[in-house]
Amino acid sequence: MMSRWKIVTAAAALLAGSSMAQAQTTMKVVMHSDVKIVDPIWTTAYIVRNHGYMIYDTLFAMTEKGEIKPQMVDTFTESPDKLTYKFTLRDGLLWHDGKPVTSEDCIASIKRWSAKDPVGQKLMTFVDTMTADDAKSFTVKLKSPTGLLIFGLGKPSSNVPFMMPKRVAETDPNTQISEFVGSGPFMLKTDEWKPGDKIVYTKFKDYKPRAEPANGLAGGKVVKLDRVEWLAVTDQQQAVNALLAGEIDMVEQPAFDLIPLVKADSNIKLWNYNPLGLQYTMRFNHTQPPFDNPKVRQAVTYALNQKDFLEATVGNPEYYEVCKAMFVCGSPLATEKGMDGLLESNFKKSQELLKEAGYDGKPVVLLHSTDLQSLTNLGPVAKQLLEKGGFKVDMQSSDWQTVVSRRVRKDPVDKGGWNVMQTSWVSADILNPVMAGFFNSSCDKAGFGWPCDDKMEKLRDDFAREPDPAKQKAIAEAVQLRWRESPTHVHLGQYNVPIAARANITGILTAPAPVFWNVEKK
Repeated sequence: MMSRWKIVTAAAALLAGSSMAQAQTTMKVVMHSDVKIVDPIWTTAYIVRNHGYMIYDTLFAMTEKGEIKPQMVDTFTESPDKLTYKFTLRDGLLWHDGKPVTSEDCIASIKRWSAKDPVGQKLMTFVDTMTADDAKSFTVKLKSPTGLLIFGLGKPSSNVPFMMPKRVAETDPNTQISEFVGSGPFMLKTDEWKPGDKIVYTKFKDYKPRAEPANGLAGGKVVKLDRVEWLAVTDQQQAVNALLAGEIDMVEQPAFDLIPLVKADSNIKLWNYNPLGLQYTMRFNHTQPPFDNPKVRQAVTYALNQKDFLEATVGNPEYYEVCKAMFVCGSPLATEKGMDGLLESNFKKSQELLKEAGYDGKPVVLLHSTDLQSLTNLGPVAKQLLEKGGFKVDMQSSDWQTVVSRRVRKDPVDKGGWNVMQTSWVSADILNPVMAGFFNSSCDKAGFGWPCDDKMEKLRDDFAREPDPAKQKAIAEAVQLRWRESPTHVHLGQYNVPIAARANITGILTAPAPVFWNVEKK
């Protein structure tokens, strides 16, 4: 007969083993920004896009090599005249509330996405009808052929055509959704979401991944984590210290000046998950003076230069590239056509253009983000260069989420509006004139900044209709020449920032956005 001590010890061991068997695998991450907005259609902010990939799914998705593959779609057919497309959804697709995903949900989601996204807006000019054939199948009929349909439905970055339940997708695109039910691999723990502290996701156990291996944003979204916590830490030194100490598992965008510290620790690995990198950008508000005048916008293209911005934000040439091409150096449509003399800080030329434009010296409001390491130093550089170019600048500083909320306002500057702001685009978002949202010049239908230019829209239409790569390149050059005449934004150079993760974290995918399926914590 076992002694009382042995019985107690055996019971304790059994309980301990049971606890270990049921222990959850939790990954703690510091992302590049806090999550305060959770509608990935309402805003293009990348932290909201990243959130979208956690809880939503897409009809198609992009592979590591840029191919568009079915995701929620099982099969689809294209008519010989390329005007009729029939889509059938995969079996077993469920919303987080347990209800099945239907074709009507998908149609409503496409409509909401297309109202906000530049590719979606252009795509819908080609669409005649979208109809549900049955619960799992729907048909899209086009007025004329375009390659935008499949590409658009697999668009990898902001705005991503995430699928939502019909009742949610019918929310006005300019109003934020209030219900966060997706069909993606993770579920949002709304009871644990505390803006300024953390946002929590748990594995959706009823998610049915595709059978093939994960590839970029496509393939099987197999979840190997039970719980993912995004912690709101704005101090980069604090975040990296926590990573080095093993208190957290990953930092999405470590500060460039801290990368040598991370590299020196054998317990940390750097992942170049987005080889195409990003592009810094300055955006004009075309609805407010003085940037309603194209000559004033031209002055900015002379006053600025890329290297000052890249040195101030990145510092290490290993991670940046001076590149005048609007459509990303290293990509098929990259060209410096029409860029002679621009982005070289020709302050005299800038001042001359401002004088010709009749600029009255009224300060322009520059929105400056203070809490995103990758953006913080852009504002002071912009202020200095613009002032040397003849502008007066009122730089107004706030956290990034405030900038995101303010930049969608068309109010006069003295009533909370703005003149100019800076951000960055993932290169996968700006590879052609239709994708690149800041070229959208459809007035009120365009994204924040709202440029209005029929000539630019005609060129974007031409590109959408043209299947020949050589002719597409010629159109892209024409877009760049038109941009020189009437700038919509100014690109400030390319850069790349790696993910830093503990060495026991594996399976990080190469994709335009950081995703957490396929990721394993050993």
